[in-house]
Amino acid sequence: MPIRFHHKPGLVIYLTAGDPSLDATREIAIAAIDAGADVIELGVPFSDPLADGPVIQRAMERALAHGSNHGGVRLKDVLALAREIRAARPEAGLVLFSYLNPILRHGLARFADDAKAAGVDGVLATDMIVEEADAYLAEMSRVGLAPIFLAAPTSPDARLEAIAAHTRGFVYAISRTGITGKQQSVATDAAALVARIRRWSRLPVAVGFGISNAEHVAQVAEFADAAVIGSAIVELIERTCSSKGPEAAPDAVARFIKGLRLPHAAPAR
Repeated sequence: MPIRFHHKPGLVIYLTAGDPSLDATREIAIAAIDAGADVIELGVPFSDPLADGPVIQRAMERALAHGSNHGGVRLKDVLALAREIRAARPEAGLVLFSYLNPILRHGLARFADDAKAAGVDGVLATDMIVEEADAYLAEMSRVGLAPIFLAAPTSPDARLEAIAAHTRGFVYAISRTGITGKQQSVATDAAALVARIRRWSRLPVAVGFGISNAEHVAQVAEFADAAVIGSAIVELIERTCSSKGPEAAPDAVARFIKGLRLPHAAPAR
């Protein structure tokens, strides 16, 4: 199914799959969708997450340590989780967020087949650059998955044009350079980047990296179609599990997401 934002602004919610457990991630994802998340990004745990800040790094370490087998949570486990979420909430957008290494270890063609079978809508391979993505793009196209690329404020025009040409679903605009993590405000570079992206793409643009509260979402709504919230959610899960236990995490995330919605937010047209 195509990736759609049912609200303006849309909300893309990132979860590290398997933190604190695969079962808990499933319940948190369902609660997030019911609370108003348009798209769930399932992060595939990876041992060297260079683009992520300390909050998500800790979550990945926990998922790799506490998985259902001695190797921790693997890509195959995340695909099985995606299938469960798709069955429970067929209307939601579902994106796999992965570093390239687990995909290549799984096998590119096998990964494309398995992701499609799991009901995934799109894939964001965070360290895949569009200039080297021919084989990846061919497999995504073969099975009808949306490849999503990251666009940064430092991306030259030629790269943004290529990203616009090959991205499907939505364009992920990084609000600032550096790693993921909560920030005090939305970087001023974000609006300029979105304006540049719109020169080449009519797809929705989602802004991420540092979005963590309703004020940030309101700022993003002024110039983009959706906000991506990652570290703030992962940190909330970490804090809730530590103080109240994993069973309290779905309700905590749902309350947080409802608080991100602007009072005047309306269905997207």
